[in-house]
Amino acid sequence: MKIVVAIKQVPVRDSQLRIASSGKWIDQADLAYEINEPDAYALEAGLQFKEKHGGEVVALCAGPPEAAQTIREALAKGADRAIHIELDAIAFDPLGAARLLAAALKSENPDLILTGLQSDDLGYGQTGVILAELLGVPHATIIMQLEKNDGGIRVKRELEDGWFQHVEMPLPALLTIQSGISKLRYATLMGIKKAKTKEIRRLTAADLAVPAGASSVTLDRIYLPERTKHTQLFEGSPKEAAAQLVEKLKFEARVI
Repeated sequence: MKIVVAIKQVPVRDSQLRIASSGKWIDQADLAYEINEPDAYALEAGLQFKEKHGGEVVALCAGPPEAAQTIREALAKGADRAIHIELDAIAFDPLGAARLLAAALKSENPDLILTGLQSDDLGYGQTGVILAELLGVPHATIIMQLEKNDGGIRVKRELEDGWFQHVEMPLPALLTIQSGISKLRYATLMGIKKAKTKEIRRLTAADLAVPAGASSVTLDRIYLPERTKHTQLFEGSPKEAAAQLVEKLKFEARVI
């Protein structure tokens, strides 16, 4: 059983973000980076599946050379080897990113591909399903539970309003994993030492015959949301005003 987990390097969640002088992206000079949290849950799901059923876990990352730190973290947690598609810039387009990942997987023939539900930085939530379409494999999203059966796998999907769906799927398949479904493991000292000797296969867009500038999405400008103040007076009795306030807080501000 070969399990490939797609991971991404993103800024640490509590980072103080500043817009770069170009106005097209954030200033990355003093930022610290970590593995995208939804992808960390996908990695954990892959490692647990391997521990139950055997095989290997391969971490797959498309990112700048600095993403090697995140790849080493995945290896330290238990991934057996890694593939690093080195890029000069961030892939803003989920289709372009999926094309790179699909090209890298052609020679791997994985049985199972796992991704996080979405990335913490761009949040498209599309790369995983696009990748499945490019590879021509069945896929399912928002996975809460994963089990192996005789014919393939059985998954539990989260729906709306507390509903769930159980689906049986053949292999190979691709799943996008919901965050928070399990407790994330820490890298042990032994795991960190072993990660230094594990294989990282480095590729470029040219190696994969995927044009580096093939993105169909460009960012013209990013900016901070405008802060505005608005005052509203509620008429009627204190009881009526309180009822109106609760309704505003619940359905407009969405804080209760």
